[in-house]
Amino acid sequence: MSDLFLVLKKIKIHPLFWIVAAIAVATARFQELVLLFAIILIHEMGHAGAAQFFSWRIKKIMILPFGGVAETEEHGNRPLKEEMAVTLAGPVQHVWIAICAYALFYFHILPESLYIQVQEWNRAILFFNLLPIWPLDGGKIANMAFSRFFPFLRAFRITIFSSLAVLLIFHATALFNTPANLNIWAVAVYLYASLWKEWKQLYFVFIRFLLERYYGNRDPLHDLETLRVDAGAYLYEVLESFKRGRKHPLIVLQGGVEIGKLDENELLHAFFSEKQTHAKVKDIMYSY
Repeated sequence: MSDLFLVLKKIKIHPLFWIVAAIAVATARFQELVLLFAIILIHEMGHAGAAQFFSWRIKKIMILPFGGVAETEEHGNRPLKEEMAVTLAGPVQHVWIAICAYALFYFHILPESLYIQVQEWNRAILFFNLLPIWPLDGGKIANMAFSRFFPFLRAFRITIFSSLAVLLIFHATALFNTPANLNIWAVAVYLYASLWKEWKQLYFVFIRFLLERYYGNRDPLHDLETLRVDAGAYLYEVLESFKRGRKHPLIVLQGGVEIGKLDENELLHAFFSEKQTHAKVKDIMYSY
C-alpha cells in the first residue's frame, strides 16, 4: 500500500491537459474527458507497477491530453529485456480494459453507447502510444531495437531523427483528416518540444549513461563485445562506441598491431575520476 501511495504521488498533470479539459467542459464533453483520463492513468500505472517490480527509481508520471509519459531515473543501463517489460506493461493494460468493457456490456451493466466509446478511446490510445516516436512507448521500443546494433549515442540520434520523421507524417495526416482536433495539436506540440529538448540534451543523456555505468548500482554485464581501438584515439571517442547491455574489453592497436589491452572501467576511471577528458588511449595504457 505504501508503494502505491509513493507511485500516486509521482503523478503530474501537464498544463496542456488542463487546457483540453477546459475546452471539454465548455463543449459538454466532460464524460469523454473522464474516460480518457482513466484509460491514460491505467496505462501509466502499468508502467509504474512494472518499474516498481524491478526496483526502478520513478521520477514522475506525466498525464498528457492523449497519452502519458512515465519518467524514471534509469539511464540506459538496465537489461534490455527488463526495459522491454516495463515499456510493454503500459500497452498490455489496454487488453484487460477491452475485456472488462466487453464483459460489462455483455451483462448489460455498461450501456452500448458508453461501451463503444470505451473501446474507441482504448484502441486510439493504444495505437497512438505504439507510434515509433520518442518518448512514446513505440519510440522507446524503437530505441531498444537500435541499441541492439548501434552504440548508445548513435542509437539515440537515430531514434530522434526517425521519431521526427514519423511525427511529421502523423501530424500531416492528422491535419488533413481532422485539422481542428485540439487533442492532436496539443500532443503534437508536446512531442515536437520533447524531441527538441532531447536533441539539445543528447550529450548530457550520454554522460548520464556513462556515469551510471561507472558509479551506479547495476547488474554485472555478461555480454562481451571487444572493441579494437587506435592508441591515438581520444577517450571520449572510444566511449562514444559503448553499447548498452555490453561489456567492452579493449584491444589497443598502433599501426594496426596490438600493443596492449584495457578494461572499459579503466577508461571510465580515467575520464571521470582522474578528469582526463582530453587524454588519448595511449596516455592511460601504462597507468594501470
